[in-house]
Amino acid sequence: MLQNKKDGTRMLLVQDDGGGMSPDKIRHCMSLGYSAKSKVKNTIGQYGNGFKTSTMRLGADVLVFSRSHSNEERRLTQSIGMLSYTFLKSTGKDDIIVPMIDYEKGQAWKRKVRTTSGDWFTSLQTIIQWSPYSNEGELLQEFTSINEQGTRIIIYNLWEDEQGDLELNFDADVNDIQIRGVNRDEKNILMAEQFPNSKHFFTYRHSLRSYASILYLRVPYVFRMILRGKEIERHNIINDMMLKKQVTYKPVMSNGYPNDTDMVANVIIGFVKDAKHHVPIQGFNVYHRNRLIKPFWRVWTLPGSQGRGIIGVLEVNFVEPAHDKQDFERTNSLSRLEARLILMQKKYWSENCHRIGYGGNDAKRSSGKRDRGSSPGYSPSTAPSSYQSAKSCGMSNYLQRSQAADILYSGSSNKFISNVSGSRKTRASRLAISRQSSSIKMAQRGAEKSPKTVKSAGLVQPSLSYISGDSDIEIAGTASRSISDILDEPERTFSGTVAHLPLSGGVIRIERMATRLQSKEGTVKNNGHGGTIDDPESIIKQLKDENSSLKECFSKMEELLSKELQMEREKNKSMLETMENLEAKLETAKKEQEALVDAYAEEMKRRDQEEQNLRNKITEASSTIQDLIGQLNAARSYCKS
Repeated sequence: MLQNKKDGTRMLLVQDDGGGMSPDKIRHCMSLGYSAKSKVKNTIGQYGNGFKTSTMRLGADVLVFSRSHSNEERRLTQSIGMLSYTFLKSTGKDDIIVPMIDYEKGQAWKRKVRTTSGDWFTSLQTIIQWSPYSNEGELLQEFTSINEQGTRIIIYNLWEDEQGDLELNFDADVNDIQIRGVNRDEKNILMAEQFPNSKHFFTYRHSLRSYASILYLRVPYVFRMILRGKEIERHNIINDMMLKKQVTYKPVMSNGYPNDTDMVANVIIGFVKDAKHHVPIQGFNVYHRNRLIKPFWRVWTLPGSQGRGIIGVLEVNFVEPAHDKQDFERTNSLSRLEARLILMQKKYWSENCHRIGYGGNDAKRSSGKRDRGSSPGYSPSTAPSSYQSAKSCGMSNYLQRSQAADILYSGSSNKFISNVSGSRKTRASRLAISRQSSSIKMAQRGAEKSPKTVKSAGLVQPSLSYISGDSDIEIAGTASRSISDILDEPERTFSGTVAHLPLSGGVIRIERMATRLQSKEGTVKNNGHGGTIDDPESIIKQLKDENSSLKECFSKMEELLSKELQMEREKNKSMLETMENLEAKLETAKKEQEALVDAYAEEMKRRDQEEQNLRNKITEASSTIQDLIGQLNAARSYCKS
């Protein structure tokens, strides 16, 4: 920042120590529409308007000082040029007039006259009148900071906002130049201080230092940028990432994948290190030939938290940047790149979002699978909540019924167990069966030790869990669990995994029968004075009757579950047909989209060609005008002489 000595206003200075510009080149630079690179692709400066439009956006007037040692001049030259909106508006000029003066060095610096001395002095007086300098000596003093060669640009009469303040803010940071207005958000500034790894996302829109630090993907060691006396440190966004992943993208061409290295993009994607705090940051930094074109390009625009915290970096040299270098031309290649980046971000999110505290069905399922496979002590009771929620949604009702059937049918109906559990073998069903088998073996061992002893629970439980089709054997055991305990065991074992749903009617009736049997058994025991059975034949007959009733209940329950299984199969078949129809519609929509994209690309290509033709005509017209002006000046010189 400089200060105007005439009126005390602030000015903006941009200076480099490059090769400078010769008198001819500075005229090309400050004339509209001229470009020596118009036929060279993938370079900055193809259109010949960048310097003019950028300086005029910052301020009304610009003064250029340039010193060069060019081969065409074969000696050291220095030039001063002024592009002034204030001058043109105040004098009512219809044409754009750019006053310029040149010097060349022999033994000492002397004025270099291109047309006439009168024109040279007229340009000098115009520059002095409408610039921050009062005489020729002050103008030449500016070259002392250039040394051998380079360019010094001074932009003055900077634009103001509606409140009368400068759009450029020089006071917020003495080592930075910032922008006022909508791009400056105080909330983002506070978040940048709170989350330093996300600082550039929150500040690049209003801070020149922040934006310039990520402007180049790679910087040579001899290259430096200094902002208000302090060097800008290049920042690599990749260093702000965690859980990084590299993906190679090769655009598909008409003849297959390209062999040119410029047609390949290596995408580095990951979570920002502050993502665990759920900061609202996401997007890809897209570079073209080492220069940042689209900072933090948000391709996945769904509302909510999906995709939050994911950032990426890539360099694409196969997509053409727009004129202002702030976007890309909307071509077919860009549309395909955007679609691929969306898929990359969605896949990365589904695989990793749970690792920073976000939820999601896909993430939970994959997390549950990894935890079950990697944990040596895994059991359903210790399964993580992500697995529980994923598995309990659609399977709770089925598991409740299949577990009850497995427990009741474990001894006498192995075929039924295989039909129910074989269709969907879950860990819950197998664990319930194994535990019930253990309880049966315990009951058998108790019966072998005391075959004549009849216990209250031993009379009921074996009759339900181990009765064969033609068995009249009375089994006594020492197990003390009731039917309700057995039926409730899967719910206790899989707490949080299986939802507590009401049992079917058949199981409830079985519980009622078991209660009646317990009451009858107590009556027999009391009448027998301490456990002696008066009429064993009646007890055996009673057990046979109960056995027949249970078989009938089992048959009804099997029929009910078979019907439900058939209904589920039909529903599954219907859903598969619906999914196939949707996939066919999606494929048709994709083909229509590709056709529209191709048509759009052809239209853009045609418009680009028309635009290029118009530019060529403008360039030819400018050259013709320059030739005519030269001829006119020569004719004037001839007439004066």
